[in-house]
Amino acid sequence: MLRDALKRVAELDSTAHALEKQIDALVKASGTSLTQIVGVAAITAGRILGELRDVGRLSGQAAFGALTGTAPVPASSGKTDRWRLNRGGNRQLNRAMHTIALTQSHHDPRARAYLEQKRAAGKTDREAMRCLKRHLARVVYRRLAADRALIHLT
Repeated sequence: MLRDALKRVAELDSTAHALEKQIDALVKASGTSLTQIVGVAAITAGRILGELRDVGRLSGQAAFGALTGTAPVPASSGKTDRWRLNRGGNRQLNRAMHTIALTQSHHDPRARAYLEQKRAAGKTDREAMRCLKRHLARVVYRRLAADRALIHLT
C-alpha cells in the first residue's frame, strides 16, 4: 500500500511539474513583464493574468486595489484612527498579492526596510504587511498598465 502511495505521489509530482512548465510557457507567450518583479514567478503571474484578464477594464489603481482586496477599509472609532483588512475583492488575486509580499519580505531588502519603517511608525506586523500588500498592488497595477500600453503601441 505504501509503494502504491509513493508511486501516486511521484505521478502527481511529474504532472505538476509538466503543468508548471506549460504555465511558464503561456506566461512568457503573453509578453508580460510581471515576472521581473521580485516574488512573482510564473504561477503567480499566471494567476494574476488569468483572474484579471485585461487591466484596461479597471478605472485605475484604486479599482485594482479594491479588486485584489488590498484597499484598506476604515475602522476608526472615536480618537482611534485605524484601518482593517478588506475581506472583499477577488480572493485569488489577494492570495497572489500575499504570496508576493511574503516572498519580498524574506528576500528583498527594500521590502524589509519598508516593513521596518512601518513598524517604527507604530504599525503592528499585520498592519505593516497589509501596507506592503497595498504598495505591491500599486506596483503590479503599474506594470500591467505599462505592458498593456506597450502591446497597444505595437
